[in-house]
Amino acid sequence: MIALLVVLVALGVGGDAAPLRHRIDVSASGAARSIGAAVASAHSGDTVIIHAGLYREPQIVVDKPLTIIGSGEPVLDGDGKHGLVLVTADDVTIRGLVLRNVGTSFVEDRAAIRVTSARGCVIEQNRVENGFFGIYLANVTDCRISGNILHANGRRETESGNGIHLWTSRRITIDGNRVSGHRDGIYFEFVHDSDIRGNLSKDNLRYGLHFMYSDDCRYLRNTFQHNGSGVAVMYTKRVEMIGNRFEDNWGPAAYGLLLKEISDPRLENNVFSHNTTGLLADGANRLVAVHNDFVGNGWAVKLEASTGDGRFEQNNFAENSFDLATNSRSPSTTFAGNYWDTYRGYDLNRDGVGDVPHRPVRLFSLLVEHNAPSLILMRSAFVELLDGAERMIPTLTPDALVDASPAMRRLR
Repeated sequence: MIALLVVLVALGVGGDAAPLRHRIDVSASGAARSIGAAVASAHSGDTVIIHAGLYREPQIVVDKPLTIIGSGEPVLDGDGKHGLVLVTADDVTIRGLVLRNVGTSFVEDRAAIRVTSARGCVIEQNRVENGFFGIYLANVTDCRISGNILHANGRRETESGNGIHLWTSRRITIDGNRVSGHRDGIYFEFVHDSDIRGNLSKDNLRYGLHFMYSDDCRYLRNTFQHNGSGVAVMYTKRVEMIGNRFEDNWGPAAYGLLLKEISDPRLENNVFSHNTTGLLADGANRLVAVHNDFVGNGWAVKLEASTGDGRFEQNNFAENSFDLATNSRSPSTTFAGNYWDTYRGYDLNRDGVGDVPHRPVRLFSLLVEHNAPSLILMRSAFVELLDGAERMIPTLTPDALVDASPAMRRLR
């Protein structure tokens, strides 16, 4: 009798033991052919293995804790008619699937994978092709999105969704994903205390990264390349962007990074390379920028009059058409210890610091600010004479924007 009771408890039939976890195999040619049916029949904690094949079925609803794993890159195809996977339960893992053809919708936010009001999800090593929205998280906490590849073929912003889209979420990790061809590569709204690291977001129609009202987030070692307008940070507090690359964002209104109406941002060890404007700060209060490289941009930095109390220290400015531009006559941002390849001063005591202050705002940049077509004179002898005269006898450039301790050599 005691032996029988032990067996029953082990099987989860009696006592307080948790029920056994099972594995359910789904195959296009096997006994279990439907992913939806397998998920519906599974118990909490089960694992559903989806084997190689093409699966066309209605949107799969995951309403219990499950692990769903693709073996051999199985393909879920929505035929452009509906979303593919909807997760409404905590502790769901989705790994190794290929999700295709979600299809555009103007009345619903269709997604290859959508997670709603859940905790502890893991979405990793999936491939999303021709999605509307790729991975969509709404009211989600403590989830990880890692190692996914998302590629769409968007042609117009109005007909495209975002690659990785988060709304009202907290403590999310987005790590090592590759996103291209969407409206925004990564989009945040009302997201807090989250880490975004090691992602590549390129060739998206609008922004590589776009976030609003998303406080206390950290963006580490990401690359945002050749997007419509780079990265936009709006209405946010205490954001850290460290070790990122903002590259090849060209266009009449394009920039590597826009800071709009934010407070206490920190930029450190980033590279701004070959953008129309590297950094545009509009209403960015108490901005700290240290150890960044601004290389080969049209405008390295534009500071609007609404930006105040910032610090730029130990940054490199090289090969830019304009290192700094502003529309303010009395800016409160300070510059100290930066390297400027346009600096023409000297270092008599050889301490590595220029003995003459550097004025990074060119007079010609002020003229261009008010009359853009004057750019046609960019390489003319007249402009060189104009800037040279302004360096000798400053009259129009802002007195406050001066680096009193410019570095003589490029900083590492």
